[in-house]
Amino acid sequence: MDIFVAVNNFGDTRSGGLAGPMGLFVIVLMSIATVLLIRNMNKRLRRLPDSFPDVRQTQREAEIARLNADLERSDVGEPVEGSDASRSAVPGAPADDEVTGDTTQRDSGSADGDARRV
Repeated sequence: MDIFVAVNNFGDTRSGGLAGPMGLFVIVLMSIATVLLIRNMNKRLRRLPDSFPDVRQTQREAEIARLNADLERSDVGEPVEGSDASRSAVPGAPADDEVTGDTTQRDSGSADGDARRV
C-alpha cells in the first residue's frame, strides 16, 4: 500500500505575513484619496454659474459692435471714389497700425474663453 504525505512546496510562509496589512493600507489610502477628490469636485461645481451665456447671442453682439465701429470709422473721412486711400495720405505721415485680434490681457468677454477672439 502506498502512503502519500502532503508536503509544503510553497516556500517559507512566514515571510508573507505583511501582505494583509499592506493591502488594508492601500485600500484605506485609496478611500481617503477618493473622498478628497469628491470634495474638491463638489467645490468646483458649486462655483460654476447657473447658466452660461448663449454663444450665438454673444457672437451677434460682437458683430453689431464691429459694424458700429466700422460705421463710425467710415464717417470720419471718405476718400474720393476711384482714389486709393493710401495714396491720398499726407507724405511722410506715419501709417496706421494694422488692427489684429490679439490682445495683451485675457479677454473675459468672449463666450468660449478664447483670448485671441475680440
